[in-house]
Amino acid sequence: MTGGTAALIVAAGRGARAGGGVPKQYRALAGRPVIAHTLAAFAAHPGVDRCLSVIHPDDAALFAAAAPGQDWVAGGATRAGSVRAGLAALAAEGAARVLIHDAARPLVSQALIARVLEALDHHAGAAPGLALSDALWRGAQGLVAGSVPRDDLWRAQTPQGFRLDAILAAHAGGDPKAADDVELARAAGLDVAIVTGDETNLKITLAEDFARAEQLMGARMDIRTGTGFDVHRFGPGNHVMLCGVAVPHGRGLQGHSDADVAMHAISDAIYGALAEGDIGQHFPPSDPQWKGAESHIFLSHATGLAAARGYAISNIDCTIICERPKVGPHAEAMRARLAAILGIGADRIGVKATTSERLGFTGREEGIAAMAAVTLVGR
Repeated sequence: MTGGTAALIVAAGRGARAGGGVPKQYRALAGRPVIAHTLAAFAAHPGVDRCLSVIHPDDAALFAAAAPGQDWVAGGATRAGSVRAGLAALAAEGAARVLIHDAARPLVSQALIARVLEALDHHAGAAPGLALSDALWRGAQGLVAGSVPRDDLWRAQTPQGFRLDAILAAHAGGDPKAADDVELARAAGLDVAIVTGDETNLKITLAEDFARAEQLMGARMDIRTGTGFDVHRFGPGNHVMLCGVAVPHGRGLQGHSDADVAMHAISDAIYGALAEGDIGQHFPPSDPQWKGAESHIFLSHATGLAAARGYAISNIDCTIICERPKVGPHAEAMRARLAAILGIGADRIGVKATTSERLGFTGREEGIAAMAAVTLVGR
Protein backbone atom coordinates (compact mmCIF):
# COMPACT_ATOMS: atom_id res chain seq x y z
CA MET A 1 0.00 0.00 0.00
CA THR A 2 1.14 3.56 -0.63
CA GLY A 3 -0.19 6.10 1.82
CA GLY A 4 -3.29 5.28 3.80
CA THR A 5 -3.82 3.99 7.32
CA ALA A 6 -2.90 0.55 8.61
CA ALA A 7 -4.00 -1.23 11.78
CA LEU A 8 -1.19 -3.09 13.53
CA ILE A 9 -2.62 -5.77 15.84
CA VAL A 10 -0.14 -6.77 18.53
CA ALA A 11 -0.66 -10.47 19.29
CA ALA A 12 2.75 -11.93 20.14
CA GLY A 13 2.20 -12.17 23.90
CA ARG A 14 1.66 -15.38 25.87
CA GLY A 15 -1.27 -14.19 28.02
CA ALA A 16 -0.52 -16.77 30.73
CA ARG A 17 -2.60 -15.02 33.42
CA ALA A 18 -5.78 -15.67 31.41
CA GLY A 19 -5.29 -19.44 31.56
CA GLY A 20 -6.96 -21.70 29.03
CA GLY A 21 -3.93 -23.56 27.72
CA VAL A 22 -3.41 -21.31 24.67
CA PRO A 23 -2.58 -17.61 24.39
CA LYS A 24 -5.66 -15.57 25.25
CA GLN A 25 -5.90 -13.98 21.80
CA TYR A 26 -6.79 -17.41 20.36
CA ARG A 27 -9.30 -18.45 22.99
CA ALA A 28 -12.99 -18.44 22.08
CA LEU A 29 -15.07 -15.41 22.95
CA ALA A 30 -18.76 -15.59 22.02
CA GLY A 31 -17.98 -18.41 19.60
CA ARG A 32 -15.03 -16.79 17.80
CA PRO A 33 -11.35 -16.35 18.70
CA VAL A 34 -10.58 -13.09 20.48
CA ILE A 35 -8.29 -11.91 17.69
CA ALA A 36 -10.98 -12.59 15.07
CA HIS A 37 -13.25 -10.05 16.79
CA THR A 38 -10.39 -7.53 16.94
CA LEU A 39 -9.46 -7.87 13.27
CA ALA A 40 -13.10 -7.67 12.19
CA ALA A 41 -13.54 -4.36 14.01
CA PHE A 42 -10.69 -2.70 12.12
CA ALA A 43 -11.52 -4.34 8.79
CA ALA A 44 -15.03 -2.91 9.08
CA HIS A 45 -13.88 0.70 9.52
CA PRO A 46 -13.77 2.70 6.27
CA GLY A 47 -10.78 4.72 7.50
CA VAL A 48 -8.56 1.64 7.84
CA ASP A 49 -6.96 0.41 4.61
CA ARG A 50 -4.87 -2.51 5.86
CA CYS A 51 -4.62 -4.90 8.82
CA LEU A 52 -1.39 -6.60 9.84
CA SER A 53 -0.89 -8.75 12.93
CA VAL A 54 2.33 -9.31 14.85
CA ILE A 55 2.35 -12.83 16.30
CA HIS A 56 4.66 -15.22 18.08
CA PRO A 57 6.21 -17.49 15.41
CA ASP A 58 5.09 -20.54 17.40
CA ASP A 59 1.47 -19.43 16.94
CA ALA A 60 1.34 -19.56 13.13
CA ALA A 61 -1.10 -22.47 13.06
CA LEU A 62 -3.31 -20.91 15.75
CA PHE A 63 -3.41 -17.62 13.83
CA ALA A 64 -4.21 -19.32 10.52
CA ALA A 65 -7.16 -21.08 12.13
CA ALA A 66 -8.40 -17.95 13.90
CA ALA A 67 -7.90 -15.50 11.02
CA PRO A 68 -7.67 -17.42 7.72
CA GLY A 69 -6.11 -15.42 4.91
CA GLN A 70 -4.91 -12.61 7.19
CA ASP A 71 -1.32 -11.33 7.03
CA TRP A 72 1.18 -11.50 9.88
CA VAL A 73 4.81 -10.92 10.75
CA ALA A 74 6.83 -12.48 13.54
CA GLY A 75 7.19 -10.49 16.74
CA GLY A 76 10.18 -9.95 18.98
CA ALA A 77 11.12 -10.82 22.55
CA THR A 78 9.38 -7.71 23.95
CA ARG A 79 6.24 -5.79 23.08
CA ALA A 80 8.34 -2.94 21.76
CA GLY A 81 10.32 -5.37 19.60
CA SER A 82 7.11 -6.83 18.20
CA VAL A 83 5.66 -3.43 17.38
CA ARG A 84 8.91 -2.39 15.75
CA ALA A 85 8.81 -5.45 13.48
CA GLY A 86 5.27 -4.63 12.43
CA LEU A 87 6.05 -0.98 11.83
CA ALA A 88 9.02 -1.89 9.64
CA ALA A 89 6.83 -4.15 7.51
CA LEU A 90 4.18 -1.45 7.10
CA ALA A 91 6.81 1.20 6.31
CA ALA A 92 8.10 -1.01 3.50
CA GLU A 93 4.57 -1.02 2.07
CA GLY A 94 4.40 2.77 2.20
CA ALA A 95 1.73 3.21 4.92
CA ALA A 96 1.41 6.79 6.13
CA ARG A 97 -0.40 6.28 9.45
CA VAL A 98 -0.76 3.39 11.85
CA LEU A 99 -3.15 2.40 14.62
CA ILE A 100 -1.37 0.14 17.12
CA HIS A 101 -3.85 -2.02 19.01
CA ASP A 102 -3.75 -4.87 21.49
CA ALA A 103 -5.28 -8.06 20.11
CA ALA A 104 -6.71 -8.65 23.59
CA ARG A 105 -9.04 -5.62 23.23
CA PRO A 106 -11.71 -7.23 20.99
CA LEU A 107 -14.51 -4.82 21.89
CA VAL A 108 -12.98 -1.73 20.28
CA SER A 109 -15.79 0.31 18.75
CA GLN A 110 -16.05 1.99 15.37
CA ALA A 111 -16.62 5.33 17.11
CA LEU A 112 -13.40 5.00 19.12
CA ILE A 113 -11.37 4.17 16.01
CA ALA A 114 -12.90 7.22 14.32
CA ARG A 115 -11.95 9.50 17.23
CA VAL A 116 -8.32 8.44 17.08
CA LEU A 117 -8.19 8.88 13.31
CA GLU A 118 -9.74 12.33 13.52
CA ALA A 119 -7.19 13.45 16.12
CA LEU A 120 -4.38 12.17 13.90
CA ASP A 121 -5.39 14.76 11.32
CA HIS A 122 -4.02 17.42 13.69
CA HIS A 123 -1.39 15.70 15.85
CA ALA A 124 1.60 13.40 15.43
CA GLY A 125 -0.04 10.92 17.78
CA ALA A 126 -3.40 10.24 19.40
CA ALA A 127 -4.54 7.71 21.97
CA PRO A 128 -7.73 7.00 23.95
CA GLY A 129 -7.84 7.45 27.69
CA LEU A 130 -10.36 7.39 30.52
CA ALA A 131 -10.13 9.99 33.28
CA LEU A 132 -9.81 8.42 36.71
CA SER A 133 -12.91 8.83 38.85
CA ASP A 134 -12.05 6.63 41.84
CA ALA A 135 -9.91 7.80 44.74
CA LEU A 136 -6.31 6.55 44.65
CA TRP A 137 -4.46 5.20 47.67
CA ARG A 138 -0.87 4.33 48.29
CA GLY A 139 -0.58 1.13 50.32
CA ALA A 140 2.04 -0.34 52.61
CA GLN A 141 1.90 -3.72 54.34
CA GLY A 142 -1.78 -4.10 53.56
CA LEU A 143 -2.71 -0.71 55.03
CA VAL A 144 -3.63 2.61 53.45
CA ALA A 145 -0.51 4.71 53.66
CA GLY A 146 -1.77 7.82 51.92
CA SER A 147 -3.78 9.28 49.08
CA VAL A 148 -2.65 10.16 45.59
CA PRO A 149 -4.20 13.11 43.72
CA ARG A 150 -6.05 11.87 40.66
CA ASP A 151 -6.17 15.19 38.80
CA ASP A 152 -4.94 14.82 35.21
CA LEU A 153 -4.54 11.04 35.54
CA TRP A 154 -5.84 8.81 32.75
CA ARG A 155 -6.27 5.09 32.13
CA ALA A 156 -4.51 4.35 28.83
CA GLN A 157 -6.18 2.33 26.09
CA THR A 158 -5.50 1.37 22.49
CA PRO A 159 -5.61 1.89 19.53
CA GLN A 160 -2.75 4.38 19.75
CA GLY A 161 -2.37 6.16 16.45
CA PHE A 162 0.70 7.81 14.92
CA ARG A 163 2.23 9.03 11.74
CA LEU A 164 4.15 5.94 10.83
CA ASP A 165 7.55 7.47 10.08
CA ALA A 166 7.52 9.34 13.38
CA ILE A 167 6.64 6.37 15.60
CA LEU A 168 9.08 4.09 13.74
CA ALA A 169 11.88 6.59 14.45
CA ALA A 170 10.78 6.78 18.10
CA HIS A 171 11.01 2.99 18.38
CA ALA A 172 14.44 2.91 16.74
CA GLY A 173 15.98 5.04 19.46
CA GLY A 174 13.64 4.33 22.36
CA ASP A 175 13.61 2.29 25.56
CA PRO A 176 12.68 -1.34 24.74
CA LYS A 177 11.05 -1.61 28.18
CA ALA A 178 8.63 1.28 27.58
CA ALA A 179 5.11 0.63 28.83
CA ASP A 180 3.47 1.49 25.53
CA ASP A 181 3.93 3.36 22.28
CA VAL A 182 2.79 6.66 23.77
CA GLU A 183 5.72 6.56 26.20
CA LEU A 184 8.13 6.06 23.31
CA ALA A 185 6.46 8.81 21.29
CA ARG A 186 6.70 11.33 24.10
CA ALA A 187 10.35 10.44 24.75
CA ALA A 188 10.98 11.29 21.10
CA GLY A 189 9.28 14.67 21.51
CA LEU A 190 6.03 13.83 19.72
CA ASP A 191 2.78 15.41 20.87
CA VAL A 192 0.08 12.83 21.62
CA ALA A 193 -3.52 13.97 21.85
CA ILE A 194 -5.87 12.30 24.31
CA VAL A 195 -9.25 11.29 22.91
CA THR A 196 -12.16 9.99 24.93
CA GLY A 197 -11.79 6.28 25.57
CA ASP A 198 -14.51 3.70 25.99
CA GLU A 199 -15.36 1.77 29.16
CA THR A 200 -16.31 -1.24 27.04
CA ASN A 201 -12.86 -1.30 25.41
CA LEU A 202 -11.82 -3.97 27.88
CA LYS A 203 -8.38 -5.56 27.74
CA ILE A 204 -8.71 -9.27 28.47
CA THR A 205 -6.06 -10.11 31.06
CA LEU A 206 -7.48 -12.60 33.55
CA ALA A 207 -9.73 -15.64 33.11
CA GLU A 208 -12.75 -13.81 34.54
CA ASP A 209 -12.41 -11.09 31.89
CA PHE A 210 -13.86 -13.46 29.28
CA ALA A 211 -17.20 -13.56 31.09
CA ARG A 212 -17.21 -9.80 31.47
CA ALA A 213 -16.38 -9.30 27.80
CA GLU A 214 -19.23 -11.58 26.73
CA GLN A 215 -21.64 -9.61 28.92
CA LEU A 216 -20.50 -6.37 27.30
CA MET A 217 -20.79 -7.89 23.84
CA GLY A 218 -24.32 -9.02 24.57
CA ALA A 219 -25.26 -5.49 25.59
CA ARG A 220 -24.05 -4.03 22.28
CA MET A 221 -24.93 -6.90 19.95
CA ASP A 222 -26.25 -5.87 16.55
CA ILE A 223 -28.63 -8.46 15.06
CA ARG A 224 -29.85 -8.27 11.47
CA THR A 225 -32.15 -10.55 9.52
CA GLY A 226 -32.62 -10.89 5.78
CA THR A 227 -34.78 -12.90 3.44
CA GLY A 228 -34.27 -14.09 -0.11
CA PHE A 229 -36.47 -15.63 -2.79
CA ASP A 230 -35.58 -16.95 -6.22
CA VAL A 231 -37.13 -18.92 -9.07
CA HIS A 232 -35.65 -20.76 -12.06
CA ARG A 233 -37.47 -22.61 -14.80
CA PHE A 234 -36.67 -26.06 -16.08
CA GLY A 235 -34.91 -26.60 -19.38
CA PRO A 236 -32.71 -29.25 -21.00
CA GLY A 237 -30.27 -31.08 -18.77
CA ASN A 238 -29.65 -34.11 -16.62
CA HIS A 239 -29.24 -32.51 -13.17
CA VAL A 240 -30.08 -29.44 -11.10
CA MET A 241 -27.69 -27.52 -8.85
CA LEU A 242 -29.14 -27.02 -5.36
CA CYS A 243 -27.01 -25.59 -2.52
CA GLY A 244 -23.90 -26.44 -4.50
CA VAL A 245 -24.82 -30.10 -4.98
CA ALA A 246 -25.56 -31.62 -8.40
CA VAL A 247 -28.85 -33.52 -7.98
CA PRO A 248 -29.66 -35.96 -10.81
CA HIS A 249 -32.87 -35.08 -12.65
CA GLY A 250 -34.34 -35.43 -16.11
CA ARG A 251 -34.12 -31.67 -16.69
CA GLY A 252 -31.85 -28.83 -15.66
CA LEU A 253 -32.54 -25.31 -14.43
CA GLN A 254 -32.10 -22.36 -16.75
CA GLY A 255 -30.32 -19.18 -15.72
CA HIS A 256 -27.48 -16.81 -16.54
CA SER A 257 -25.27 -18.58 -13.98
CA ASP A 258 -25.52 -22.22 -12.91
CA ALA A 259 -29.10 -21.46 -11.79
CA ASP A 260 -28.60 -22.71 -8.21
CA VAL A 261 -31.93 -21.34 -7.03
CA ALA A 262 -31.34 -22.17 -3.34
CA MET A 263 -27.88 -20.62 -3.17
CA HIS A 264 -29.22 -17.52 -4.90
CA ALA A 265 -31.94 -17.16 -2.28
CA ILE A 266 -29.40 -17.51 0.53
CA SER A 267 -27.05 -14.98 -1.07
CA ASP A 268 -29.89 -12.49 -1.49
CA ALA A 269 -30.87 -12.99 2.16
CA ILE A 270 -27.35 -12.01 3.27
CA TYR A 271 -27.29 -8.99 0.95
CA GLY A 272 -30.72 -8.03 2.26
CA ALA A 273 -29.62 -8.22 5.90
CA LEU A 274 -26.78 -5.84 5.03
CA ALA A 275 -29.08 -3.56 3.00
CA GLU A 276 -26.78 -4.22 0.04
CA GLY A 277 -29.31 -4.98 -2.68
CA ASP A 278 -29.25 -8.37 -4.40
CA ILE A 279 -27.10 -10.59 -6.60
CA GLY A 280 -28.11 -8.71 -9.72
CA GLN A 281 -26.61 -5.47 -8.41
CA HIS A 282 -23.26 -7.06 -7.58
CA PHE A 283 -23.13 -9.49 -10.51
CA PRO A 284 -25.25 -8.02 -13.33
CA PRO A 285 -26.72 -10.66 -15.68
CA SER A 286 -25.86 -8.32 -18.53
CA ASP A 287 -22.15 -8.89 -17.82
CA PRO A 288 -20.97 -11.86 -19.91
CA GLN A 289 -18.25 -12.81 -17.43
CA TRP A 290 -20.90 -14.24 -15.10
CA LYS A 291 -22.54 -16.44 -17.73
CA GLY A 292 -22.49 -19.99 -16.39
CA ALA A 293 -20.75 -18.88 -13.18
CA GLU A 294 -20.90 -21.20 -10.20
CA SER A 295 -23.13 -19.71 -7.53
CA HIS A 296 -20.65 -20.20 -4.70
CA ILE A 297 -18.94 -17.09 -6.12
CA PHE A 298 -22.01 -15.02 -5.22
CA LEU A 299 -22.39 -16.62 -1.80
CA SER A 300 -18.71 -16.15 -0.94
CA HIS A 301 -18.92 -12.50 -1.96
CA ALA A 302 -21.98 -11.89 0.23
CA THR A 303 -20.35 -13.65 3.17
CA GLY A 304 -17.11 -11.68 2.74
CA LEU A 305 -19.06 -8.44 2.63
CA ALA A 306 -20.75 -9.35 5.92
CA ALA A 307 -17.43 -10.23 7.56
CA ALA A 308 -15.83 -6.99 6.38
CA ARG A 309 -18.57 -5.06 8.14
CA GLY A 310 -18.10 -7.02 11.35
CA TYR A 311 -20.99 -9.48 11.03
CA ALA A 312 -20.96 -13.24 11.51
CA ILE A 313 -23.64 -15.58 10.20
CA SER A 314 -25.60 -16.96 13.13
CA ASN A 315 -27.90 -19.27 11.19
CA ILE A 316 -29.50 -19.92 7.80
CA ASP A 317 -32.82 -21.55 6.97
CA CYS A 318 -33.56 -22.45 3.35
CA THR A 319 -36.71 -24.02 1.92
CA ILE A 320 -36.71 -25.49 -1.59
CA ILE A 321 -40.13 -25.68 -3.27
CA CYS A 322 -40.61 -28.33 -5.94
CA GLU A 323 -42.41 -31.56 -6.75
CA ARG A 324 -39.26 -33.18 -8.06
CA PRO A 325 -36.42 -33.99 -7.63
CA LYS A 326 -36.57 -35.20 -4.07
CA VAL A 327 -34.37 -33.04 -1.89
CA GLY A 328 -34.38 -35.09 1.31
CA PRO A 329 -31.74 -37.66 0.27
CA HIS A 330 -29.33 -34.81 -0.58
CA ALA A 331 -30.06 -32.39 2.29
CA GLU A 332 -27.07 -33.37 4.42
CA ALA A 333 -24.68 -33.00 1.49
CA MET A 334 -26.19 -29.58 0.80
CA ARG A 335 -25.71 -28.48 4.41
CA ALA A 336 -22.11 -29.67 4.36
CA ARG A 337 -21.40 -27.82 1.12
CA LEU A 338 -22.90 -24.58 2.42
CA ALA A 339 -20.98 -24.93 5.69
CA ALA A 340 -17.71 -25.25 3.79
CA ILE A 341 -18.40 -22.11 1.74
CA LEU A 342 -19.66 -20.05 4.66
CA GLY A 343 -17.11 -21.17 7.23
CA ILE A 344 -19.74 -22.03 9.85
CA GLY A 345 -20.97 -25.28 11.37
CA ALA A 346 -23.56 -27.34 9.54
CA ASP A 347 -25.60 -27.22 12.75
CA ARG A 348 -26.32 -23.57 11.92
CA ILE A 349 -27.76 -24.36 8.49
CA GLY A 350 -31.22 -25.68 7.75
CA VAL A 351 -32.12 -27.10 4.33
CA LYS A 352 -35.57 -28.55 3.76
CA ALA A 353 -38.08 -29.01 0.96
CA THR A 354 -41.78 -28.81 0.41
CA THR A 355 -44.19 -29.19 -2.48
CA SER A 356 -46.92 -26.78 -3.53
CA GLU A 357 -49.52 -29.57 -3.58
CA ARG A 358 -49.48 -29.62 -7.40
CA LEU A 359 -50.54 -25.97 -7.49
CA GLY A 360 -48.84 -23.20 -9.44
CA PHE A 361 -45.76 -23.37 -11.63
CA THR A 362 -43.84 -25.55 -9.14
CA GLY A 363 -46.83 -27.88 -8.89
CA ARG A 364 -46.90 -28.17 -12.66
CA GLU A 365 -43.14 -28.92 -12.51
CA GLU A 366 -42.26 -25.93 -14.64
CA GLY A 367 -39.45 -24.88 -12.30
CA ILE A 368 -38.11 -24.70 -8.76
CA ALA A 369 -38.43 -21.90 -6.20
CA ALA A 370 -36.46 -21.33 -3.01
CA MET A 371 -36.71 -18.98 -0.08
CA ALA A 372 -34.18 -18.32 2.67
CA ALA A 373 -33.83 -16.45 5.94
CA VAL A 374 -30.51 -15.41 7.43
CA THR A 375 -29.53 -13.95 10.80
CA LEU A 376 -26.33 -11.91 11.09
CA VAL A 377 -24.76 -10.95 14.40
CA GLY A 378 -22.41 -7.99 14.61
CA ARG A 379 -20.57 -6.27 17.41
